[in-house]
Amino acid sequence: MKNIGVNTNLVLFDGICNLCDSSVQFVIKHDKNNHFSFTTLQGETGKSIIEKFKINPSDTDSILLLTPNNKLYTKSSAALRIASKLNFPINLMAVFLIVPKPLRDVVYDYIAKNRYKWYGKKTACMIPTKALKSRFIE
Repeated sequence: MKNIGVNTNLVLFDGICNLCDSSVQFVIKHDKNNHFSFTTLQGETGKSIIEKFKINPSDTDSILLLTPNNKLYTKSSAALRIASKLNFPINLMAVFLIVPKPLRDVVYDYIAKNRYKWYGKKTACMIPTKALKSRFIE
């Protein structure tokens, strides 16, 4: 597994999901301070993190966030913590962290369950452009 920077948050995402891909592009566009690096759940790094944290792969179908202090967030917690590091006004979405996780995750799970039907999926993971390659980890 490639070593990520000490101050880098690693976003693990479903590399064949069009919604996830669009979300990553959104984060990149609004992450002016380069808080995040990215890798797919399907790649070697993603698989090794899932294994290291003993996560059931069927429970990690769309997004994870691994922080520099090795804390792993899933589902709505990951999405809202990512939003908290983006520029204003997107960072205001972090206010929803006060909502209990089980309630937030009901909405998150509904979207995740339907994302392929609503947004489609790719046959292969995205390949980052040369300009973005440094932000992606295999």
